Amino acid sequence: MDLTVLTYVIYLLISVVLTVWVARTLSRAGRVFLAQVFPDSEQLPEAVNHLLVVGFYLVNLGFVSLYLKSGSTTDTARQVFEGLSVKEGVVLLVLGGMHLGNVFVLNKLRSSSRRDHGIPPIPPTGYLAGAEAEL
Repeated sequence: MDLTVLTYVIYLLISVVLTVWVARTLSRAGRVFLAQVFPDSEQLPEAVNHLLVVGFYLVNLGFVSLYLKSGSTTDTARQVFEGLSVKEGVVLLVLGGMHLGNVFVLNKLRSSSRRDHGIPPIPPTGYLAGAEAEL
């Protein structure tokens, strides 16, 4: 087997395994956030979580596929490892960026949900002494 093809196979295996692992981790941890964002529904957090995971897979596996092609041939074992380290490093950075993006969006949703479902302010029952003079 050509070493370039071997590099492609190893790259795909590692990238797909990493993508699945990160997506499952995000899905499990994201359920807690989404339950707080949508406290009035039991089905909506699960549906949103599933849609986020599908989108995560599409973006990451699409990137992995587009980034598969190598610009040079691989003739030695050293070139296999060097090529894989660059490719997997970029994939890990993209996965990390997607993870941070998901956490940021979930945190924003959670913050806005807390504001929307917060306790309304209590109207004043009186005024402080001396406050009438300032009015």
